[in-house]
Amino acid sequence: MKFYYKISGMTCIGCKTFVEKQLNDLDQIKEAKVDLENQEAEINVKNNIELEVLQKKITSKYNISKKEYNSTVKDETKKTKLQELKPLLIIFLYIIIATIFLHYDNWRWDQAMLDFMGLFYIIFSFFKILDLKGFPESFKMYDPIAKVFPIYGWIYPFIEIILGIMFLMRFEVKIALISTIFILGGTTIGVTKTLLERKKIQCACLGTTLKLPMTEATFIENAIMIFMAVIMLLQTSFPFS
Repeated sequence: MKFYYKISGMTCIGCKTFVEKQLNDLDQIKEAKVDLENQEAEINVKNNIELEVLQKKITSKYNISKKEYNSTVKDETKKTKLQELKPLLIIFLYIIIATIFLHYDNWRWDQAMLDFMGLFYIIFSFFKILDLKGFPESFKMYDPIAKVFPIYGWIYPFIEIILGIMFLMRFEVKIALISTIFILGGTTIGVTKTLLERKKIQCACLGTTLKLPMTEATFIENAIMIFMAVIMLLQTSFPFS
């Protein structure tokens, strides 16, 4: 008998290999095939096996549930999409609030933008460093540079830290702005391609700890930063009145 399951939490080939091996080690299972892209598993069983047994075998790092095919589950998925993005939205809100507090008594939009970008980089790099081993694998699934040069995924969080400091300290701002356009521009191309192909993978923007899905929010997040960088680059080159 074949059963189909949803498995969340897999971010790389290593995760897929581990989960597949753990499932195939169970005596009740004839064969288990895991699909990393769709976060699914096809399990051919000798006899019935409890979901709890499967969950225990793959450890609490991953979550397994039976795949359903009715409209009710689709509605539940739509409801939980916002919940999945909740950490990202909260972090953006904190960055906005912190930026406002830094400039509430002497508001200048250009300076506020620089601080927003600096805080963005510092905070997002922190979450990436929390799982420095898992982040590069997740990142190279969609970033075109990381796919070609895997080491880029390892140094990327530290590039973000450097750029964050440059913005906050107002050090070589023009270089930081140009770097932002190129770095996030490349990532945005990869994000766009992933969304157009409807691939279901994990977004590495906040590392792998929070397990955020790749959605349009990832594209918007990068687009906002690129837009700010372009505006600020124009401002530094041709000051607005």
